Amino acid sequence: MTTASAVSGSAPPDRPAVDVSLLLVRVIVGTIFAAHGSQKLFGAFGGSGLAATVEMMGPMGYPVTIGEFFGGLGLIVGFLCRFSAASLIVIMLGAIGMVHGKNGFFLQNQGFEYNLALIGLLAPILIAGPGSYSIGRWLPLPKSRRTQRPVVVLE
Repeated sequence: MTTASAVSGSAPPDRPAVDVSLLLVRVIVGTIFAAHGSQKLFGAFGGSGLAATVEMMGPMGYPVTIGEFFGGLGLIVGFLCRFSAASLIVIMLGAIGMVHGKNGFFLQNQGFEYNLALIGLLAPILIAGPGSYSIGRWLPLPKSRRTQRPVVVLE
């Protein structure tokens, strides 16, 4: 933020580009997770469904499946984005630690390359929030007195 915009309280001139970028990242990574979660939850897109997922993953299959599907939907619409991004990063770290890490880096060997790319897409959302184009901006959520934006945890 430039000194002039910090003093006047106006947004920096590149803020619209940042908001559009965050929207694009949210929709892309949200679609990936919602689709993947729907495979695990409903058996959509040739997926195995919840029973098979829990059989394969054990009880951890429930929060992983719910986190992927609903976290993805939250990212798409812009609701609880920071929470969803943090949850999905934890899920991806778990996937690296439990499944893909032992296979090395490259995806061709079922390595963690793809998981790391998803973490890279989620990190800006966790750090910067959802941007202006999110449904959370229009819901009657508690707002910060200083910024008039939703409280960070709810963003």
